[in-house]
Amino acid sequence: MEELNAITRQVIGAAMAVHTEMGPGLLESVYQKCMEIELAGLGMKHRAEVPVQVCYRGQPIPDVGFRMDLLVEEAVVVELKSVEMLLDVHKKQLLTYLRVSHKRLGLLINFNETHLRNGVIRIIN
Repeated sequence: MEELNAITRQVIGAAMAVHTEMGPGLLESVYQKCMEIELAGLGMKHRAEVPVQVCYRGQPIPDVGFRMDLLVEEAVVVELKSVEMLLDVHKKQLLTYLRVSHKRLGLLINFNETHLRNGVIRIIN
């Protein structure tokens, strides 16, 4: 878990750097591209728009799936938002990604906050 904590600290630091530079109010897609640049600058492995296959009783369900905004170091799922307020549905979305992808830890980051620290939620599967 210590390694996951270190990754999340770096991701949150990257998000704070992006938020400081860009401020609130932009589209989620803009923050995602900025996060990719920031994570690359930190030397962190990451993938964007990562497809997640849904299975039922071991059988893949065709044409049904999700896309994670970011997967960092193949370990931490990062779901980005730029909304007025985070809702339970956003938390459930991240938890679903964690369960379906068999990942342990995720970050929900809402860039549409005056102070980003108020828009970061850690979710453990």
